[in-house]
Amino acid sequence: MSWLARHLTLWSRTLGPLRPLSAPALCARYRHESWNVARELASVGRARRVVTARLGDWGMTDLADTAELLVSELVTNALRHTRGPVRLNLRVRGFHLRCEVEDADSAGPARRIADAEAEGGRGIELVDMLAEHWGSTDTGTGKAMWFELPIPGPGHTDALAAHPPARPAL
Repeated sequence: MSWLARHLTLWSRTLGPLRPLSAPALCARYRHESWNVARELASVGRARRVVTARLGDWGMTDLADTAELLVSELVTNALRHTRGPVRLNLRVRGFHLRCEVEDADSAGPARRIADAEAEGGRGIELVDMLAEHWGSTDTGTGKAMWFELPIPGPGHTDALAAHPPARPAL
């Protein structure tokens, strides 16, 4: 994209009409919600419902199915393979939804190849296929497994092309 095209795009967004307060949350630049996850398998279903409800509140129902599936995978992995507290975070920054599942184990995910008859072992592959970005970040108390989904909407493709997000190393 040329210098002139980038600046025209920037100025067209700057001079565009302001978003009214009644507009959907899809245009929000930053939102954050966080929940503790109880250490029981029933918490996986609760996490799915909370994510779907919050995305509905934020006007992002287009992302609900994918986010629900991927949150389910990360919460299940945290409950099955770690000990200690688990926390679910949803964040909207710019044109991306970021979902994080924090736990007290510092070990990152182990990718493995599941054979055709295995009942498990495909969670990280699903995250890799469906998320635009994903990874693991060290925290002061363990790690946060996260993924990002692009928020669909008019004009978002131009903004993402002009400012591509950095992909952190795993």
